[in-house]
Amino acid sequence: MSLTVSPELLQDAQRGDVDDAAFVDCIRTSLPYGWQVVTGLVDQLRDNGGEFADNQTPPPDETARGQLLRMMASDAMRAALENHFGVRLAFQNCHRVAVFRPGADRAYRQFITARAQILNQKPELVDC
Repeated sequence: MSLTVSPELLQDAQRGDVDDAAFVDCIRTSLPYGWQVVTGLVDQLRDNGGEFADNQTPPPDETARGQLLRMMASDAMRAALENHFGVRLAFQNCHRVAVFRPGADRAYRQFITARAQILNQKPELVDC
């Protein structure tokens, strides 16, 4: 299961109304490692003044890796996080999350190329 959904949030979804803040909070509490990675990168981006910040550190264990993969594999979760933080997210391999400033289109396009994906490959990541 990707998220631990409260009965109240489930009822909201069944009625058709899902509050963005409640959904983001559900992501935060359900996927704490993924949340930590993204919030850390957002803080790094705000502090470093560059176009993007990215995570190059593999998750500490399979539980953490699973959280990150579930977060990044969901279009709804990614969109909610992008909206919440005002950034654009990208993902390579099983852990390289990147956050981009609005308007950093060139850097984003370079990050998501086949070339960038191939250059990011390492033998130790084959099984991730």
